[in-house]
Amino acid sequence: MPARKKFIVFGSPLICEEEITEVVDSLRSGWLGTGPKVTRFEETFAAYKGLDATKVAAVNSCTAALHLSMIAAGIGPGDEVITTALTFCATVNAIIHTGATPVLCDINPHTFNIDPDQIEGMITKKTKAIVPVHFAGRCCEMDEISILAKKHGLTIIEDCAHAIESEYRGRKAGTFGKFGCFSFYVTKNVVTGEGGMVIARGAKDTARIRVLALHGMSRDAWRRYSDSGYKHYQVVECGYKYNMMDLQAAIGIHQLKRVEANWKRREEIWRRYQDAFADLPVIRPAEAAAGTRHAYHLYALLIDRRKAGLSRDAFLDEMTARDIGVGVHYLCLAEHPFYRRTYHWRPQDYPEATRVGRQTVSIPLSAKLSDKDVSTVITAVRNTLRSARK
Repeated sequence: MPARKKFIVFGSPLICEEEITEVVDSLRSGWLGTGPKVTRFEETFAAYKGLDATKVAAVNSCTAALHLSMIAAGIGPGDEVITTALTFCATVNAIIHTGATPVLCDINPHTFNIDPDQIEGMITKKTKAIVPVHFAGRCCEMDEISILAKKHGLTIIEDCAHAIESEYRGRKAGTFGKFGCFSFYVTKNVVTGEGGMVIARGAKDTARIRVLALHGMSRDAWRRYSDSGYKHYQVVECGYKYNMMDLQAAIGIHQLKRVEANWKRREEIWRRYQDAFADLPVIRPAEAAAGTRHAYHLYALLIDRRKAGLSRDAFLDEMTARDIGVGVHYLCLAEHPFYRRTYHWRPQDYPEATRVGRQTVSIPLSAKLSDKDVSTVITAVRNTLRSARK
């Protein structure tokens, strides 16, 4: 169904003429698949992260980035991988697709990130890796997680889908683990429609991920149709169809040019929300910890029925009726039928993730929002809660 004219779409990206012009240039060139603009996007992303371009590889999603990173890390059947109980299904699905077993850890109720104090109790002889997820753009406690990983000989694979701009004690998200995985999905801080990126600590790992992402064909196989003449390729591994297209990279190149300006705009909106909701019977997100940089990817309120006078789901319905797009990030993974049936996970075993998952609601937070849009969202939140308490 088409969006209503006055409806504020959740996570609508800010697309400018530069992106449109670049996409049109790709269409006119005839080069739509993996090509020179993907290389430009990788180089721009690497520069933003302060890395050499040999350390990054563009793919078609963060899910692909996670999957390929796990394969490159040697994770497979018989292994266990620890991750948070409060994340998108892609995090655990990537583990499952390697043949390994995901092991859930509950969250810290203040940060909504994986609780490092509980991780060690989850480690067994089968544990191969930890996948910390920087929820909403807030970095996990990477010092503690890194110490645990070193102590037990575990690989860290960072899920940075929310954390392009995030930093922890002077280091950028995605540079702590052996791999860091990023998303450029349409609701993310930098968008390509669909898309992802891997940061690898070693250039050999990056090179292997590039091969795995394009059917396992030998390096630079995409050049086989270039104007330098046909290039023969060889299949050196059984790979996947995970490559990014130039059409996607054309958008991302210019998105990255505005990444800091867009971050500042989202921070402004975040501050307005924090001030506007301070007197309401809701729990606001915690402020960024000292020595860290929050990416301000999501702004999530907790709606406790006993305090707010209505349930989270009733709040979702009321906000939608007021033409405000909302989201849920996320239900505890143990709430989903597939995982309960397959792994026998129970919501009560992850009490904090379950509580947050049943109360959380994300409201619009995008650089595209005008000041008027932000005021409209604030008014809708306040009026919804006021009506519930009458």
